[in-house]
Amino acid sequence: MSKRPLHPLLLLAAALLLPVAAAQAEDPPLVRVHNAVEVLNTIEQSPDKSIPSDLLKEARAIAVIPSLLKAGFIFGGRRGEGLISVKRADGTWSDPSFITLTGASVGFQIGVSSTDVVLVFRTQHGVDTIVNGKFTFGVDATAAAGPVGRSASADTDQNMKAEIYSYSRSRGLFAGAAINGGALRIDYDANAEVYGKDITPRRIFEGGVQNVPPDVVKFRDTLEEYTAK
Repeated sequence: MSKRPLHPLLLLAAALLLPVAAAQAEDPPLVRVHNAVEVLNTIEQSPDKSIPSDLLKEARAIAVIPSLLKAGFIFGGRRGEGLISVKRADGTWSDPSFITLTGASVGFQIGVSSTDVVLVFRTQHGVDTIVNGKFTFGVDATAAAGPVGRSASADTDQNMKAEIYSYSRSRGLFAGAAINGGALRIDYDANAEVYGKDITPRRIFEGGVQNVPPDVVKFRDTLEEYTAK
Protein backbone atom coordinates (compact mmCIF):
# COMPACT_ATOMS: atom_id res chain seq x y z
CA MET A 1 0.00 0.00 0.00
CA SER A 2 1.59 3.25 -1.14
CA LYS A 3 1.60 6.32 1.01
CA ARG A 4 -0.23 9.40 -0.19
CA PRO A 5 2.15 12.29 -0.96
CA LEU A 6 1.97 15.32 1.28
CA HIS A 7 -0.08 18.19 -0.04
CA PRO A 8 2.15 20.90 -1.56
CA LEU A 9 0.70 23.51 0.81
CA LEU A 10 1.67 21.41 3.82
CA LEU A 11 5.19 21.08 2.46
CA LEU A 12 5.37 24.85 2.03
CA ALA A 13 4.06 25.41 5.54
CA ALA A 14 6.68 23.05 6.96
CA ALA A 15 9.43 24.83 5.05
CA LEU A 16 8.34 28.21 6.34
CA LEU A 17 8.18 27.04 9.93
CA LEU A 18 11.62 25.40 9.87
CA PRO A 19 13.43 28.64 10.83
CA VAL A 20 11.38 28.90 14.01
CA ALA A 21 12.26 25.34 14.93
CA ALA A 22 15.89 26.04 14.12
CA ALA A 23 15.83 29.01 16.50
CA GLN A 24 15.77 26.44 19.30
CA ALA A 25 19.53 26.32 18.72
CA GLU A 26 20.12 29.44 20.75
CA ASP A 27 22.95 31.92 20.41
CA PRO A 28 25.48 31.76 23.24
CA PRO A 29 24.38 34.12 26.06
CA LEU A 30 27.19 36.62 25.58
CA VAL A 31 26.41 36.83 21.86
CA ARG A 32 22.87 37.77 22.83
CA VAL A 33 24.25 40.50 25.08
CA HIS A 34 26.34 41.92 22.26
CA ASN A 35 23.38 41.88 19.88
CA ALA A 36 21.10 43.51 22.45
CA VAL A 37 23.56 46.37 22.94
CA GLU A 38 23.65 46.88 19.17
CA VAL A 39 19.83 47.03 19.07
CA LEU A 40 19.75 49.71 21.78
CA ASN A 41 22.44 51.75 20.04
CA THR A 42 20.74 51.53 16.65
CA ILE A 43 17.36 52.63 17.98
CA GLU A 44 18.63 55.41 20.19
CA GLN A 45 20.96 56.88 17.56
CA SER A 46 17.92 57.76 15.42
CA PRO A 47 16.52 60.78 17.33
CA ASP A 48 13.31 61.08 15.32
CA LYS A 49 12.49 57.39 15.73
CA SER A 50 13.97 56.59 19.12
CA ILE A 51 12.11 55.62 22.28
CA PRO A 52 11.09 58.89 23.99
CA SER A 53 13.45 59.85 26.80
CA ASP A 54 10.65 60.59 29.27
CA LEU A 55 9.22 57.12 28.71
CA LEU A 56 12.63 55.54 29.33
CA LYS A 57 13.10 57.52 32.53
CA GLU A 58 9.79 56.21 33.90
CA ALA A 59 10.42 52.58 32.88
CA ARG A 60 10.45 49.93 35.59
CA ALA A 61 12.03 47.30 33.31
CA ILE A 62 13.35 47.08 29.76
CA ALA A 63 13.62 43.89 27.71
CA VAL A 64 15.56 43.56 24.45
CA ILE A 65 15.04 40.57 22.17
CA PRO A 66 17.35 40.69 19.13
CA SER A 67 16.26 38.79 16.03
CA LEU A 68 12.85 37.56 17.12
CA LEU A 69 12.06 35.05 14.40
CA LYS A 70 8.50 34.83 13.09
CA ALA A 71 7.20 32.40 10.51
CA GLY A 72 3.78 31.35 9.36
CA PHE A 73 1.53 29.72 6.84
CA ILE A 74 -2.04 29.64 8.21
CA PHE A 75 -0.54 28.78 11.59
CA GLY A 76 2.41 30.78 12.79
CA GLY A 77 5.05 30.81 15.46
CA ARG A 78 7.79 32.95 16.88
CA ARG A 79 10.79 32.59 19.14
CA GLY A 80 13.54 34.85 20.35
CA GLU A 81 16.15 35.12 23.09
CA GLY A 82 17.14 38.30 24.89
CA LEU A 83 17.66 40.07 28.18
CA ILE A 84 15.67 42.05 30.72
CA SER A 85 16.90 44.53 33.32
CA VAL A 86 14.84 46.14 36.06
CA LYS A 87 15.21 49.53 37.68
CA ARG A 88 16.30 49.38 41.30
CA ALA A 89 14.95 51.55 44.11
CA ASP A 90 17.90 53.94 43.75
CA GLY A 91 17.09 54.51 40.06
CA THR A 92 19.99 52.47 38.65
CA TRP A 93 19.60 49.50 36.32
CA SER A 94 20.16 45.93 37.44
CA ASP A 95 22.28 43.32 35.77
CA PRO A 96 20.10 41.60 33.15
CA SER A 97 18.46 38.22 33.38
CA PHE A 98 18.33 36.17 30.22
CA ILE A 99 14.87 35.51 28.80
CA THR A 100 13.08 33.82 25.92
CA LEU A 101 10.00 35.04 24.06
CA THR A 102 7.76 32.44 22.46
CA GLY A 103 4.26 32.59 21.04
CA ALA A 104 1.81 31.33 18.45
CA SER A 105 -0.87 32.78 16.23
CA VAL A 106 -3.80 31.63 14.12
CA GLY A 107 -5.00 33.39 11.02
CA PHE A 108 -4.21 33.81 7.36
CA GLN A 109 -0.51 34.56 7.15
CA ILE A 110 2.51 33.64 5.12
CA GLY A 111 6.16 34.55 5.34
CA VAL A 112 9.24 34.67 7.52
CA SER A 113 10.83 37.65 9.21
CA SER A 114 13.41 38.57 11.82
CA THR A 115 12.60 41.50 14.09
CA ASP A 116 14.45 43.22 16.91
CA VAL A 117 12.06 43.90 19.78
CA VAL A 118 12.30 46.29 22.75
CA LEU A 119 9.71 46.14 25.53
CA VAL A 120 9.32 48.99 28.04
CA PHE A 121 7.56 47.96 31.26
CA ARG A 122 5.91 50.88 33.05
CA THR A 123 4.49 49.17 36.16
CA GLN A 124 5.86 47.11 39.02
CA HIS A 125 3.24 44.45 38.33
CA GLY A 126 4.94 43.35 35.14
CA VAL A 127 8.34 43.28 36.85
CA ASP A 128 7.06 41.13 39.72
CA THR A 129 5.47 38.69 37.28
CA ILE A 130 8.61 38.12 35.23
CA VAL A 131 10.69 37.72 38.40
CA ASN A 132 8.51 34.73 39.21
CA GLY A 133 9.53 33.08 35.95
CA LYS A 134 6.92 33.78 33.27
CA PHE A 135 4.96 36.69 31.81
CA THR A 136 2.14 36.15 29.31
CA PHE A 137 0.98 39.00 27.09
CA GLY A 138 -2.77 39.45 27.09
CA VAL A 139 -3.04 37.66 30.45
CA ASP A 140 -0.64 39.43 32.81
CA ALA A 141 -0.73 42.67 30.79
CA THR A 142 -1.18 43.96 27.25
CA ALA A 143 1.56 45.57 25.18
CA ALA A 144 0.68 48.63 23.09
CA ALA A 145 2.65 50.06 20.18
CA GLY A 146 4.99 52.58 21.70
CA PRO A 147 5.33 56.22 20.70
CA VAL A 148 8.52 57.35 18.97
CA GLY A 149 10.41 60.62 18.85
CA ARG A 150 11.74 63.09 21.34
CA SER A 151 8.61 63.20 23.50
CA ALA A 152 6.04 60.63 24.56
CA SER A 153 3.33 63.27 24.89
CA ALA A 154 1.94 62.67 21.40
CA ASP A 155 0.37 59.57 19.85
CA THR A 156 0.35 57.60 23.09
CA ASP A 157 -2.15 55.01 24.23
CA GLN A 158 -4.72 56.96 26.29
CA ASN A 159 -2.19 59.33 27.81
CA MET A 160 0.37 56.61 28.50
CA LYS A 161 -1.89 54.25 30.43
CA ALA A 162 -0.51 51.09 28.86
CA GLU A 163 1.54 48.87 31.16
CA ILE A 164 3.99 47.90 28.40
CA TYR A 165 5.08 49.63 25.21
CA SER A 166 6.65 47.62 22.43
CA TYR A 167 9.07 48.64 19.68
CA SER A 168 10.39 46.65 16.74
CA ARG A 169 12.90 46.89 13.93
CA SER A 170 12.20 44.55 11.05
CA ARG A 171 14.78 42.93 8.80
CA GLY A 172 12.31 41.03 6.62
CA LEU A 173 8.70 40.98 5.49
CA PHE A 174 5.82 39.26 7.24
CA ALA A 175 2.14 39.53 6.32
CA GLY A 176 -0.82 38.24 8.30
CA ALA A 177 -2.52 38.14 11.69
CA ALA A 178 -0.86 39.68 14.71
CA ILE A 179 0.65 37.18 17.14
CA ASN A 180 -1.02 37.22 20.54
CA GLY A 181 -0.46 35.31 23.75
CA GLY A 182 3.32 35.39 23.61
CA ALA A 183 5.16 34.49 26.79
CA LEU A 184 8.36 35.86 28.30
CA ARG A 185 10.19 33.27 30.35
CA ILE A 186 13.35 33.37 32.40
CA ASP A 187 16.13 31.46 30.63
CA TYR A 188 17.56 29.67 33.64
CA ASP A 189 20.14 27.75 31.58
CA ALA A 190 21.64 30.95 30.15
CA ASN A 191 21.62 32.59 33.59
CA ALA A 192 23.47 29.59 35.02
CA GLU A 193 26.05 29.71 32.22
CA VAL A 194 26.81 33.40 32.79
CA TYR A 195 26.21 33.94 36.52
CA GLY A 196 26.61 30.49 38.04
CA LYS A 197 24.43 27.59 39.08
CA ASP A 198 21.26 28.20 41.12
CA ILE A 199 21.38 31.99 40.71
CA THR A 200 17.78 33.26 40.84
CA PRO A 201 16.45 36.19 38.79
CA ARG A 202 15.70 38.07 42.01
CA ARG A 203 19.32 37.72 43.12
CA ILE A 204 20.49 39.00 39.73
CA PHE A 205 18.15 42.00 39.85
CA GLU A 206 19.11 42.84 43.43
CA GLY A 207 22.84 42.93 42.66
CA GLY A 208 23.77 39.73 44.44
CA VAL A 209 26.06 38.37 41.72
CA GLN A 210 29.83 38.71 41.75
CA ASN A 211 32.26 38.71 38.79
CA VAL A 212 29.73 39.85 36.22
CA PRO A 213 31.22 39.55 32.68
CA PRO A 214 32.24 42.89 31.09
CA ASP A 215 29.84 42.36 28.16
CA VAL A 216 26.93 42.10 30.58
CA VAL A 217 28.05 45.23 32.41
CA LYS A 218 28.10 47.02 29.05
CA PHE A 219 24.40 46.24 28.51
CA ARG A 220 23.56 47.72 31.91
CA ASP A 221 25.75 50.76 31.24
CA THR A 222 24.08 51.30 27.86
CA LEU A 223 20.69 51.41 29.55
CA GLU A 224 22.05 53.88 32.09
CA GLU A 225 23.36 56.10 29.29
CA TYR A 226 20.11 56.28 27.35
CA THR A 227 17.77 56.61 30.32
CA ALA A 228 19.84 59.38 31.86
CA LYS A 229 19.34 61.69 28.86
